[in-house]
Amino acid sequence: EATRLVTNDLMSATLSVTVQAPQPAQVAQQLNTQLNAALQKIAQYNTVKASRSNQNSYPIYAKNNRIEAWRGVAEVRIESRDFKAAGELIMQLQNTMQLGDVQFSVADDSRAGIEASLMTEAIKNFQARADTVRQAMSAKAYKTVHLSISNNTPPSNYPMLMRGTAMADSTIPAPAFANGETRLSVQINASIELQ
Repeated sequence: EATRLVTNDLMSATLSVTVQAPQPAQVAQQLNTQLNAALQKIAQYNTVKASRSNQNSYPIYAKNNRIEAWRGVAEVRIESRDFKAAGELIMQLQNTMQLGDVQFSVADDSRAGIEASLMTEAIKNFQARADTVRQAMSAKAYKTVHLSISNNTPPSNYPMLMRGTAMADSTIPAPAFANGETRLSVQINASIELQ
C-alpha cells in the first residue's frame, strides 16, 4: 500500500430555490426565472462551473384533500477551485437561494496524477516485500503470479466554515472555507511463486 494526505482542491456546493403558487405553471415560471437569474450571475465568474440539478414540483393538499397550492424546488450545483470566487458568488446567491451542502474533494486531474505516483510507490513496496520473503525462504528468485491494483479512497465531505466579516456591499457575510484533506491510497494485492 502507498498513501498520501492531499489538500482538497475542488469545492462543490448546492443552492436551491423554493416557490409556492396556486398553479403548477406559475411554479415553473417562477423557478425558471429565479434559476435563469442565478445562472446569469454565475456566468460572471469564469472560474466557477454551474449545472442545474434537481427540479420538481408537487401539490400541497388542504384538509378536505383538495389541492390548495403547488410547491416547486430547483437546485443549482456549482464547482470551483477558486474558493474565494465561489465564496463571493455563494454570498450573492444567498440573497434569493438557500445554501444546501458544501463539499471538498481532490479534483479528478489532481487525483489521477497523485494516484499514478502512488501506484509506482506501491509497486516498489510490493517488490521490496516480495524480495524480503524470497530472502527469508532462501529462494533464488520469485515470480508474480497474480497482481491487482485498487484505490481505496473514500469521497471527501468537509463542512463549510463561516467567518463573521461582511463584504462592504452586502449584509450577508462572505463564507470562508476549510477545505481539509483527503487520504489517497493505492493498494496492491499479489501472489508470488518462489523459485
